[in-house]
Amino acid sequence: MKLRAGTSGFSYSEWRGAFYPEGMPADAMLGYYSSRLGSVEVNNTFYRMPSPAVLAGWAGATPPEFRFAVKASRRITHLSKLRNVADPVTFLAKTLSGLGAKLGVVLYQLPPVLRRDDALLRDFLALLPSEQRAALEVRHASWLDDAVYSLLRDKNVALVAGDPEEGGPVVPLEPTADFGYLRLRAEDYSDADLGAWHARLAAQPWHEVFAFFKHETKGPEFALRLSALAEGRARPGVAKPKASPARGSGRKRTA
Repeated sequence: MKLRAGTSGFSYSEWRGAFYPEGMPADAMLGYYSSRLGSVEVNNTFYRMPSPAVLAGWAGATPPEFRFAVKASRRITHLSKLRNVADPVTFLAKTLSGLGAKLGVVLYQLPPVLRRDDALLRDFLALLPSEQRAALEVRHASWLDDAVYSLLRDKNVALVAGDPEEGGPVVPLEPTADFGYLRLRAEDYSDADLGAWHARLAAQPWHEVFAFFKHETKGPEFALRLSALAEGRARPGVAKPKASPARGSGRKRTA
């Protein structure tokens, strides 16, 4: 299994001194990031698509084996809620083709208010280009059903799993594609926590897994430690039980 661990985003000034060297200019961050981690999840595309020149710059700044996971436009998922989106899906696919082989996955993140609709999902999946891999993040528990998994499996679309944001559903590791996609949103991970995730991933039939930690200062460290486990360079710890958070506690949900 090939693990591509990384973080949600890479250009954060507060990472200087923790992950990036002190004084590193912003335009050097992606090159440094990609020398240490194998993938990054780009979230600002949710609001605005980058120009072809920016995409070419990203591709040129990273090594051949590096991969980008790119969040789809909110016009598709949040404003239109998957309805009548043939044109924006086509535009997205054409734009992201500028990344070439470095485009790993397109992430479609559904809004929490969007409930299960099998016909809607089936029509949407039919629009997705077969040459670009896709992952679907559902954020309403009604989607967690075998019939939904079957629809995703028919199109080789990954169901996003992981540690959810506050209030989000706990999505099972359900293999609906030949690759996996995790979003690990907790704010701290012990060696035991990472070891447990590595063991769960190793038990899946996937040949490749994308795993992204939250854009906190420790995010790159967690990604490096999980990568070390996958490569046999570290030994997992023993997980300790965690107390369940009180209802309503925790930070506000973000991307």
